[in-house]
Amino acid sequence: MKDLGSTGSGGSPKKVLIIGGGPGGVASALLLASRGIEVHVFEKHDRLGGRTSAHEIDGYRFDIGPTFLMMKSLLDRIFIEAGKDSADYLEFVRLDPMYELRYDDEIFRACNNTEDTKAEIERLFPGQSAAMDVFLKKEKARFGKLLPAFERDFPLSLRTLSPDLLPALPHLSLGSTVFDNLKKYFPDEKLALLFSFQSKYLGMSAWECPGAFAMLSYMEHEHGIYHTIGGLSEIPVGLGRAAADCGAHIHTGTPVKQIILDGRKVTGVELENGEKVYGDSVIINADFAHAMTHLVPDGALKKYTAEKLDRMKYSCSTFMMHLGVNKVYDLPHHSIVFARDYKKNVEEIFKLNRSSDDISFYVRNASVTDPTLAPAGKSSLYILVPTPNLDGDVNWDEVQDRYRSLVFKAFADRLGITDLEESVEVEKIYTPRTWNTELDIFKGATFNLSHCLSQMAFMRPRNRFEEFSNCFLVGGGTHPGSGLPTIFESARIASNLISDTFGLSYTKTGITA
Repeated sequence: MKDLGSTGSGGSPKKVLIIGGGPGGVASALLLASRGIEVHVFEKHDRLGGRTSAHEIDGYRFDIGPTFLMMKSLLDRIFIEAGKDSADYLEFVRLDPMYELRYDDEIFRACNNTEDTKAEIERLFPGQSAAMDVFLKKEKARFGKLLPAFERDFPLSLRTLSPDLLPALPHLSLGSTVFDNLKKYFPDEKLALLFSFQSKYLGMSAWECPGAFAMLSYMEHEHGIYHTIGGLSEIPVGLGRAAADCGAHIHTGTPVKQIILDGRKVTGVELENGEKVYGDSVIINADFAHAMTHLVPDGALKKYTAEKLDRMKYSCSTFMMHLGVNKVYDLPHHSIVFARDYKKNVEEIFKLNRSSDDISFYVRNASVTDPTLAPAGKSSLYILVPTPNLDGDVNWDEVQDRYRSLVFKAFADRLGITDLEESVEVEKIYTPRTWNTELDIFKGATFNLSHCLSQMAFMRPRNRFEEFSNCFLVGGGTHPGSGLPTIFESARIASNLISDTFGLSYTKTGITA
């Protein structure tokens, strides 16, 4: 590496150091570099993305993490505010159907057009489709009221809470769950279930996830779901290219050992190779609890001590299979299959912390949309099974093969695909332990900190990190939360806070509910 200015900051332009090249880190880099700030991103791995990265084996390409792009307008806004066009860096495909849901022996297709989705409801639940109009109208109103709380930071002192956040409070549905709220629209439990699975984006059960997140399903039906050609791992790569075009310095294969402190002020980072790089502000984009336990000097934390971190609540984890197969199956781009006894399966994951025999699973068959992911005539399958995180009493060395067998059995029983195992040419498996050891995800909690009420909004780690000055957080472990749309918002919030600190003017654009 060259020209890191490792002997100190001072002078102009201001310098910001970013630990981690996940989507939040590179989105921050793009925004800040476009405003004339000297930006350095330090990514441990050789490729940008973190858990939104990819790996390639023998011509097959697999996303590691997210596969649904919702609220594309939030990603577009990052580029627009940096004076760029997302279409110059990424190729988007809007999916229709958005996904297919399977429960019992029924198939429900969530379509890009509301009337088509209502026709699906009528087919399976005669006379109940009008409930969707009420659902969309009321959840749109909720989203509009809550939007200000997702677009800005919560101050370190609630006494300075902005008045425009107060109208959001009644719309948080405190005391109710996603499933409670959905039952108000859809009295039939099976129909409500079809609008509930989005709570899994937060790694939570619909029977425990705060009721306000019922709006996640609205966001999909109103704004659509997208795929990016090459996989969603292309998003951080595209953001990184745009950031570099604005002058950001991207250092891959460059792990950070720890932040550098002067009292309670962060002054820079120390790299694993011993080099020290100083700057005016530091953004931490690593997994929050991993960063607190690995990137902060011993004894420096007062609030987020190791004991406190261990007591915090975390999302579920996942057992995941990446399969390169020698054919293309007749499956849609996205399929979600509910366990036969779905509520029992959810309780096993979230309450009992144990493995299941009757699994729910998700399949991305993106090769039907994107030919770049596999050799011609073949396909790249991404299979995800929700599981307990490492707090659960599961020995994954013993259980991994059983889950692998359960997946092949479920494909045969639920999808009618009996030849999957014999068609596999490439295979890679992730377990909760893999997430922890290979991708530095605390407790293997794939979706980061839980979004329970005690860890939402001002109760979540702040974007302007409360432990140290000059330190900011982006990613799923801070406000507004996990999932690509909210991670992009965390990048905007932190970048704007830093720009305000430096006295810089910058472009702000709005979005509509």
